[in-house]
Amino acid sequence: MNILASLLVGLVAALHLYFLVLEMFLWRTPRGRAVFGTTEEFAEQSAALAANQGLYNGFLTAGLVWALLASGGPGGEGFAPAVFFLGCVLVAGAYGAATVSRRILAVQALPAALGLGAVLLAH
Repeated sequence: MNILASLLVGLVAALHLYFLVLEMFLWRTPRGRAVFGTTEEFAEQSAALAANQGLYNGFLTAGLVWALLASGGPGGEGFAPAVFFLGCVLVAGAYGAATVSRRILAVQALPAALGLGAVLLAH
């Protein structure tokens, strides 16, 4: 992977690590509620669901970090995991934009699409 592709993959990984923290640890806090526009009551009732969602964001983060670490190896073994995990993020972002908030398109899907494009061009 070239530098731009690696930076974009790293950005998407960092975003999903941030989402993990928000959903697993900050969901009930004023910061978490402000980000997601939820009430204190809703945050309490949905904390387990949010933590589960955060865990999935952790898996995406782990896969993208794996892709970054593997990209320096012989033969560029990071290409396939980068394409797979960026594709997962892109699909999740498109689904979230269609079902929850159009803002997810810019926050999640667009960075993934840019990263995926850069990874494909670098390959």
